[in-house]
Amino acid sequence: MARRSGVALFAAAALAAVPAFGTEGAPVAAAAAPAAGAAGAGEGGAAQAGSEHGGRAHGSGKEWRGGWAASPQAPHAVIPNWSTQGFARQTVRQVVRVSTGGAKARIELTNRYGRTPLTVTGATLARAGKGAAVHNGSVRDLLFGGKRSVTVPAGGEVRSDGLPMKVRALESLTVTLYLAGPTGPATFHQAALATSYRAAGDHRSDTGAAAFTEKSVSWYYLSGVEVSGGKDAARRSAVVAFGDSITDGYGSSVDTNRRYPDVLAERFVAEGRPRSVLNQGIGGNRVTVDSIWAGEKGVARFRHDALGEPNVGTVIVLEGINDIGASASPNWPDGWAPDVSAAQLVKGHRELIRQARAAGVKVIGATVTPFKGAAYYTERGEAKRDALNDWIRTSGEYDEVIDLDRALSDPADRDRLAPAYDSGDHLHPSDAGYRAMAAAVDLDEL
Repeated sequence: MARRSGVALFAAAALAAVPAFGTEGAPVAAAAAPAAGAAGAGEGGAAQAGSEHGGRAHGSGKEWRGGWAASPQAPHAVIPNWSTQGFARQTVRQVVRVSTGGAKARIELTNRYGRTPLTVTGATLARAGKGAAVHNGSVRDLLFGGKRSVTVPAGGEVRSDGLPMKVRALESLTVTLYLAGPTGPATFHQAALATSYRAAGDHRSDTGAAAFTEKSVSWYYLSGVEVSGGKDAARRSAVVAFGDSITDGYGSSVDTNRRYPDVLAERFVAEGRPRSVLNQGIGGNRVTVDSIWAGEKGVARFRHDALGEPNVGTVIVLEGINDIGASASPNWPDGWAPDVSAAQLVKGHRELIRQARAAGVKVIGATVTPFKGAAYYTERGEAKRDALNDWIRTSGEYDEVIDLDRALSDPADRDRLAPAYDSGDHLHPSDAGYRAMAAAVDLDEL
């Protein structure tokens, strides 16, 4: 396997470069805190007690496979978006691309960081057209326990009933939610790198785009699309890509599905063996430190976000650059950031490995990609990166290693991204860089 990973900053300088379509007002002082002891729901939307962060247990729903996923985040306004304001008498339309197909589909809605129950008045699933438009005749109502509306408990999640609908691998689907509301602040995923659309009133069944006059580059309440049956049903278990903004795809082109997990899914399809490839990256996320705007620390969210996906068999861990780059910074978006040592990072990675092994899941470590020239680069940080990468490569503690550092580095200066792979901030890969990351993965090792 190629050996070298990507990890991610999402520092203030980088944040400023994100396209901002949101129209809300001033940032809220603090986001909702993570909800403890959350409740989840199986098919039909009936809430049930379960594990932390919504009750989704490893291996739940054996007939279902993950088609698409995004890690939930607490509402915040580090970048303009609709999360802190929430929704009332509005329709939100979101486009996602599934990695594998099936004969039935269902969605997962999350209210992980909500402080009050979330009522979704109605939801539809359709085949995506251009922009906010969908294909004529493809709009289908989603049901929850046989009903069109559903209430998601504070801190919980629900899945819709299975909808008979033939879905192809790499097909783009549109999920539309009507929120009569008011919802209050919304659990969301900040860096969708895909356009979401909003309309005033109930437009869940519209095929045209005319009513959807507002845009955002975040996903709201939607955390998964799952499929079952179909010709891909016998395919192997899911692959989860876990990490920060480099896994999330920051720096790639919006609305093009050029994140490295997307390209990995395309490689499986090209070889005639479509497979679930699920992206659980969060921009700015750290292994060892919680964040209001960048998610709970990796060791805390790993059990739910990675191991909680249906039938997951392999996780690729690509994380640590933000722990390094933010160390002892007084200007991180959360305020002062603690100084994280290489030894603490190794301890965090060992905890991720322990959790994966306890769940019977193969865990692959990716080395941290170069960041010389980035806004938070220091020689001290480079020494930590070298130490962490050396441990990932040589310790033998990961089941396999993907050396993304070597795959993306400039042969003339191994501490820098190669120019062709640099999005321009010297930290996040370009579209070509994300393709190179996916190409460095040996599919037979997943």
